[in-house]
Amino acid sequence: MRFFKKSLLKYSTISTSRKISQAVPDIRIYEVGPRDGLQNESKFVPTDIKVELIHKLSEAGIKDIECASFVSPKWVKQMSDGTEVMKTIKRVPGVNYPVLIPNLKGYEAAKQCNIEEIAIFPAGSEGFSQKNLNCSIEEGLKRFKLVADQAIKDGMRVRGYVSCVVGCPYDGPINPKGIAKITEELFTMGCYEVSLGDTIGVGTAGSVKKLMNEVIKVATPDKIALHFHDTYGQGLSNLLAGLEFGIKTVDSSVSGLGGCPYARGASGNLATEDLVYFLYGLGVNTNIDLVKLIEAGRYISNFLAKPTESKVNRAIGDRFKNHKDIIKIASCTL
Repeated sequence: MRFFKKSLLKYSTISTSRKISQAVPDIRIYEVGPRDGLQNESKFVPTDIKVELIHKLSEAGIKDIECASFVSPKWVKQMSDGTEVMKTIKRVPGVNYPVLIPNLKGYEAAKQCNIEEIAIFPAGSEGFSQKNLNCSIEEGLKRFKLVADQAIKDGMRVRGYVSCVVGCPYDGPINPKGIAKITEELFTMGCYEVSLGDTIGVGTAGSVKKLMNEVIKVATPDKIALHFHDTYGQGLSNLLAGLEFGIKTVDSSVSGLGGCPYARGASGNLATEDLVYFLYGLGVNTNIDLVKLIEAGRYISNFLAKPTESKVNRAIGDRFKNHKDIIKIASCTL
């Protein structure tokens, strides 16, 4: 019996590895640190620090960097310099610099900053929608449709977020069928991609699989992104569960920065350094220089005067000058 259990475990591991390798030849990393990562920080981050962080992330090879939010500074002071950030950054060809938009007023302000992509963000629960948007889910979707219609008319790409896809700090567990319905509506609005966010980080591999089983009924995996907060330390295991469905895009935040002003107890996002190391271990080439990425994480952590939340950043330290040497460790290559 003991031999049987060991053989079964070995077969299961090989089977999972094959499914992953077949499902995800490439993974797109969507960096949210300069926006989602910083929005909940009590210490205001000056414009020049935010701009330098964005530059360091692009130098590391990240091609999608969410830079700013055009929400009311009354509610999120940290994002009050969105216009200055977007007008100051030095744009690198081939790098995408999206911004978060709450309504038409925010969109009109952002439009003056030479943007090409916006993100809209309905909630996956009524409780969170009321706290975050001060309206119901249905009302929020109507508002965001106005924004999406105008942005598409202006020739911009629109990305959708759905928050609290697994659990809500006010409503508790969330029905996956409801998330699938919201996801479908966002695609109907013209979103090219929808990111599913576990805002409070309560998800597990099991709950993520239940969610994905419903969402793939309304969208193909290449149109879905996953956005995990690591509150319970489940970020990477949740991601692994999602990758088995053929997901191609993952949101993450340098140094594990993050949190939400409307979700008490929610910790930071899945750290980009940890994600890149994890993917290199799977044999997925992200084309990201992990040494430079670690430097970017330390840059912002040092300014905030707090330790990085990335375990890879902590473990690697200053031991490597070439990220290929780190890849050898991640993939156990001799």
